[in-house]
Amino acid sequence: MAFELEHDWQAHLATPRARVGERAKTHLLILLCIAWIFLGLIGHEPWKPDEAQTISIVKNMTEGKGLLAPIAAGQQSIEYPPLYYWSAAGSGKLLSTILPLHDAARLINSVWMAITLLMVGMLGRELWGVGIGRQITFVFIASIGLVASSHLLMPQVASLAGLSMTLYALALAKRRPIRASALLGSGIGISFLATGLASALIPIATMLLLPILFSQWRSKSFAVVAALSLLVASPWLSIWPWLLYSTDPMQFHTWWHNSLSGSGTVTYPYILRTLLWYSWPALPIAAWGAWRYRAVLFIKPKMQLLLVFFVVSIIIIGVAFERREIHILPILLPLAALAGGSIETLKRGAAGALDWFGLLLFGLLGALIWLGWFAMLTGVPAKIAERMQFLAATQEAHLNILALAAALTVTIIWLFVVSNSQRSNRGALTNWAVGMTMAWGLLMTLWLPWIDNARGYKHVFEALNEAMPAQYACINSYGVGAAQTALLDYYTGLTIQPQRAPRSHHPACDLYLVQEDSRHVTLTPGDDWQLIWSGNRALDRRESFRLFMRRPSSSAED
Repeated sequence: MAFELEHDWQAHLATPRARVGERAKTHLLILLCIAWIFLGLIGHEPWKPDEAQTISIVKNMTEGKGLLAPIAAGQQSIEYPPLYYWSAAGSGKLLSTILPLHDAARLINSVWMAITLLMVGMLGRELWGVGIGRQITFVFIASIGLVASSHLLMPQVASLAGLSMTLYALALAKRRPIRASALLGSGIGISFLATGLASALIPIATMLLLPILFSQWRSKSFAVVAALSLLVASPWLSIWPWLLYSTDPMQFHTWWHNSLSGSGTVTYPYILRTLLWYSWPALPIAAWGAWRYRAVLFIKPKMQLLLVFFVVSIIIIGVAFERREIHILPILLPLAALAGGSIETLKRGAAGALDWFGLLLFGLLGALIWLGWFAMLTGVPAKIAERMQFLAATQEAHLNILALAAALTVTIIWLFVVSNSQRSNRGALTNWAVGMTMAWGLLMTLWLPWIDNARGYKHVFEALNEAMPAQYACINSYGVGAAQTALLDYYTGLTIQPQRAPRSHHPACDLYLVQEDSRHVTLTPGDDWQLIWSGNRALDRRESFRLFMRRPSSSAED
């Protein structure tokens, strides 16, 4: 086997580049992406807070309601445009005969994440050359914050696909301007229709700032790309707002005002703190790459592109969105692109440390997950079984043959890859990606029933629904959160009338639902209300629900 060796005379030897084995590497990448994408998409209820509003909107859309104005139960105005909800509702409608609606809807994430991973890989190839696309994809899916966020029923998943398309299009602009224009305009439109104006401003601002700041981007060709991309984006940017304005002007004005005013807070300290763990291992490798290429950081167009996109993303996200981890997803794109292209320049000692840290971390995580599952199933070791039962809020053991087969498969793949991997810079990224997939896969197969039991609201709201009297006028409520209101609508179809104070009530309503926090004093709507049901999630020792009925004498007096 022949190799080409590169030496950069910086006290390290670059990873040998084999002339053969490209097909095997590509097959590994495809297999890894498929496992990473699909594990965790089905088999669990909607989780608070992230999926609650989405599943309420999706349920409405499958019933033909709110197609232009996606508003969850309990919401008064539009939070995000409808593209992701349309796609999730379509997936839910198509697959609901074989899957629960939430699982069927969540499967649309496989399409959006497949687009994202494809764009990320092509971005790496365009910026750094053949073979680097794989490395950028590996470092991207190895990012700690991405794996959980991308499997949630959230519009940010579709927005990430659109933004990855725009970043690739900007990298492609010089070589293939027409294709880049179509991709850039479509990406701007997708990001806008997924999460709104702020997301679309990230690629638009990047596109405008590049020629202002750097002379390499001041060309007629790039001006044509910018103009054509805005032309392509114009239907995405105009049709839905126009339809919304035509059908519901008040909702349009509210949404537009909220889009322009932003979150009302500045979240830069939160973003920077969260990135320290959320973007690992992309962040430290990208930081090294920025230092390693510091001499050309403001000179080479590919560095300029990644730098401007990174800074613009932080600036816009910091003022436009509230403090939530999932909003940080776009920042992973330039970090992964720089990290994947810089891995070859990493010192061998640092690469080795990163590799061994990943092997130990994922090896330990995998062993603990298997041990916890075995303890729940057999009761041995007793202390671990007791702790697992406490965390899962159940003593019920689950043995699912398909889940066990999937868990064994991802574990065997991880063992095979790490035992046959060469200790190299590229090998470190591969091991991290496979390790992350293995750990996530084990959680979403072996532990998923217990995680779902602790996080889901299905049992408590179904019990509430069974306790409802046969006849009632309406339901007052106090303290019921936005996520709980949306999930109550999804599981039971019950509509509640929120009140500003625990003793205020709509006079026509004869039921009163109160959500309580154990840290505060017990709330009651008054002496003329009788408690008929109370409940809480098994693991939740703070949050509880109580349902009251108006006493007959009070109704007669009213």
